[in-house]
Amino acid sequence: MKIIIVGTAYPYRGGLAAFNERLALEYVKQGHDVEIYTFTLQYPSILFPGKTQYSSEVPSHNLNIYRKLNSINPLNWLSVGKEIRNKNADLVLMKFWLPFMAPCLGTIARSVRKNKKTKIISILDNIIPHEKRIGDKLLASYFVNSVDGFIAMSKSVMNDVELFDKNKPKVFSPHPLYDNFGEKPDRKSAVKKLNLKESERYLLFFGFIREYKGLDLLMKAYADPRFRNTNIKLIVAGEFYNNSEKYFALEEELNLKGEIQWFNDFVPDSDVGYFFSVADIIVQPYKTATQSGVTQIGYHFEKPMLVTDVGGLAEIIPNGKVGYVVNSDEKEIADAIFDFFEKKPEGYFHKNIVIEKEKYSWKQMTEAILSLIN
Repeated sequence: MKIIIVGTAYPYRGGLAAFNERLALEYVKQGHDVEIYTFTLQYPSILFPGKTQYSSEVPSHNLNIYRKLNSINPLNWLSVGKEIRNKNADLVLMKFWLPFMAPCLGTIARSVRKNKKTKIISILDNIIPHEKRIGDKLLASYFVNSVDGFIAMSKSVMNDVELFDKNKPKVFSPHPLYDNFGEKPDRKSAVKKLNLKESERYLLFFGFIREYKGLDLLMKAYADPRFRNTNIKLIVAGEFYNNSEKYFALEEELNLKGEIQWFNDFVPDSDVGYFFSVADIIVQPYKTATQSGVTQIGYHFEKPMLVTDVGGLAEIIPNGKVGYVVNSDEKEIADAIFDFFEKKPEGYFHKNIVIEKEKYSWKQMTEAILSLIN
């Protein structure tokens, strides 16, 4: 097939770019002709909460990526839509994650569909965002009405789509593994790289720090007296996307100075493996969620995980089999962490993780998309 992916890709950084590029590579591997149309302007700087939108690394692939889209310029949407329409692709894939992108992506999709050939499928991270704003539902509805079908990566998102459309085809296919971060470094070299202590054991909170991700809950759980004067430490690795002072004040209030190892910059792809290598368990104490790419990095590096029972997280982490599912409650989080370090022998979950991760291949995602087209 001739396939065009419309969305975030290099030189932009982060999970959206990683997903689109990894999906494109899977299609190339299968023999399809693949292009990616990405942004010249993704977010106006005033709306972007991080330090930079751009990757500092050279891409490890040679995909055909064209920087064409401007998220806030309607004339651009029309011209890009016409350009893609004239390519007569068999399939256009659009990752949707934020209503802000609905006018841009929805207008392009409407234009492309005029060729009466191209099928347009949206892979949905969210349809209703975690951090809600006025106009979200109106914008999401505009996008939903512009495409032919949907891949939802969690059952909660499948349910959310039903609020907007009950007729278009929808398929559930869980987020595939992020296997693009290479092999896991040995722990000794990872500890040295991150300037940590080999004798200590680590919880890892990984990814952009936003209110809904519940870092404050994890800090309160970690302040439990059972973890004081032990070799158990907390690593927080990710860039602040909201007020950092809140967390540093909480650290002071909970008497956690020196107990938390802060790495508060965006973690480049080449360094991701070091953090997952040193971690004993990955903790995602989210207050709301749909699905999470962090779990799929955890599976790739074969690490036990603790998640809260929100959105689709529990669908991917069978409780007691590959880790823990608890409520978004600091006491329950603390109890599960204590159980892991004090009652579970090393490697307790590993065999099940190796088996479970086989469910999340990129081939499974492409087959789900094909079934949707058919």
